Amino acid sequence: MKNYYFILFIITSFAVNGQGDCDYANSYLVSAYSHVKDSYDSNNINHLQYYANRSLESFKLAKKEFTNCNCKAALELTDKCIDLLAKVDTAETFENGRFFVKRARDYSKNSVIEIDKCSAAIPSNEDNGDLAVAQGQGGDDLTDLQNEQLRLKQQQEALKLKEQQIKMKLAEQKEKELLIKKKKLILSYENAISSNINTYNETLNICGCINYKPFRDNKSLEDMTEKNIEEVKIHYMIRIKTMASEYVSLINDCEE
Repeated sequence: MKNYYFILFIITSFAVNGQGDCDYANSYLVSAYSHVKDSYDSNNINHLQYYANRSLESFKLAKKEFTNCNCKAALELTDKCIDLLAKVDTAETFENGRFFVKRARDYSKNSVIEIDKCSAAIPSNEDNGDLAVAQGQGGDDLTDLQNEQLRLKQQQEALKLKEQQIKMKLAEQKEKELLIKKKKLILSYENAISSNINTYNETLNICGCINYKPFRDNKSLEDMTEKNIEEVKIHYMIRIKTMASEYVSLINDCEE
């Protein structure tokens, strides 16, 4: 008999006002709001886009749950947030991306407020005679199951967030190590060029080239740390070859 009432409760719960269960959607919307706030508080475009994507994922998960949650206002706000956050990845500048994030953050906050209103408007089981019987006979079992499912989903979301945070930290560490490597490489090339210039000038002086002007390097004002390792190597090889060619030309002129 207990199983009978338990099944009755499941069937009846889907029929009551079509309102459904908004707990899952609510949970994802809260998570999305948390991520979009982190995105807005970011100070660089990488973090801005990372947390915007996390928020976008949570909004998409929330949208799926609206099939069981009849909350039109929250769903409309969720769609607006999805549209805005989808534009962040293609934003050309940090400021442009932050503009979309700011609007999504505001809509996100309102979506949480609206879904809370909908959740509060859902009739309780005690207000329905049949549901009251089911609550006493088997409803507690279903409630426990729903709570367990919600808890597991929240744990999965937390684990995904933790995984992404770890990946982000590893990426940041790798970026720092690469920057250090580039700076060391750049310094090595600059030292080699400086040494070559001294050698060129000493040689020209020893050769008695009275008309030569001190050899100088036309150093680029470009920030080489913004380039990748291969581009750094190519840049300095071109400079070294150009200097060597100019030196040979000066030697030839000196002989004449």
